[in-house]
Amino acid sequence: MSNCDENLTVKEVADELQCSKAHVHNLINGKVKGVSPLPAIRMGRRKIVRRSTLEKWKRDNEWGGVR
Repeated sequence: MSNCDENLTVKEVADELQCSKAHVHNLINGKVKGVSPLPAIRMGRRKIVRRSTLEKWKRDNEWGGVR
């Protein structure tokens, strides 16, 4: 499996973003003001995020300087 196609759990995403799992769920559900929702694959109650999707989401929500 290619590293770009790696599937990440909510815990793995939280570890990478250095935030809580609850915050990742809020990101997925579009409840965090100022950033676009984090796309995820829903498998019943579980949510999976593709590595490539996370990297694109981070680039799209990155900003520099003062807003």
